[in-house]
Amino acid sequence: MTNKEIKALISLLDDPEVAPQIQEKIQTLGETIIPFLEESWEETLDSQQQQRLEDLIHHLQFEGLQQRLRVWRDSGGENLLEGMWLLNSYQYPDADFQVLNRAIEQLRFEVWTLLQPEMHPADQVQTLNHVLFRTHKFAANTQNFHSPANSMLHRVLETRRGNPLTLCVIYLLVAQRLKLPVFGVNLPNLFVLTYRLEPPLEPFYINCYNRGLVLSRTDIEHYIAQLNLTPNEIFFEPCSHLDIVRRALRNLQLSFEKLQEPAKAAEVGQLLTILTDDVQTDNPQAAPDEE
Repeated sequence: MTNKEIKALISLLDDPEVAPQIQEKIQTLGETIIPFLEESWEETLDSQQQQRLEDLIHHLQFEGLQQRLRVWRDSGGENLLEGMWLLNSYQYPDADFQVLNRAIEQLRFEVWTLLQPEMHPADQVQTLNHVLFRTHKFAANTQNFHSPANSMLHRVLETRRGNPLTLCVIYLLVAQRLKLPVFGVNLPNLFVLTYRLEPPLEPFYINCYNRGLVLSRTDIEHYIAQLNLTPNEIFFEPCSHLDIVRRALRNLQLSFEKLQEPAKAAEVGQLLTILTDDVQTDNPQAAPDEE
């Protein structure tokens, strides 16, 4: 369709007799029509028409997001930053992936300048902790734990406040770019990281929600016991990037439920379904983070 034809089509949304059919037609055109819808929104003073246009724009953006999430899943979900950016774009469709990438790269560079050859793993972690938690003052958002912003990577990078998972994601992305053997661990109610040492040395764990506190396997065992859960090796082993984004979506879904926004919670549930097909979720590690 030409630009003129698209604008003529959108103008027919004003006609209540044909509006439903026009909406269906517009939805088949995909995200490329969004700039025209936004232009029409700016030009109209009719609040009902603006609402119709907003609903259409959201529908098209949500359809596009679902498709991109399927592509990311089918590619293996290896790019964690991309997965978190896709989640981010549910609330912020215009969020720029390259802005996120540059922010992580800047943190990587700052840590890299302080790392020394043959530095002990414990000292590497302390260096990461220094840059992230002392220089940049990343910290737990304890005052508003269930805010959806805590699951939005670009907001966490801006405000320096997040939940256990997003703080760990930032730490993990930086560590991975430095070629450090750091991975996510899907603990019940708390997401942590693990530094995998060469056998026979035991791996240790990093709690980013407590400013990079280093934990031993025994500490994790005690934590599991406090929750009255049966010990399971999955609580000590690295999880996949797909697991991380699934958990981030559960956190976001819970946030909207806490805010009494069932429509948004349901949509996030749809996104989660894309990543949980044929995946068992009836286990403690599937639960979202709790304060």
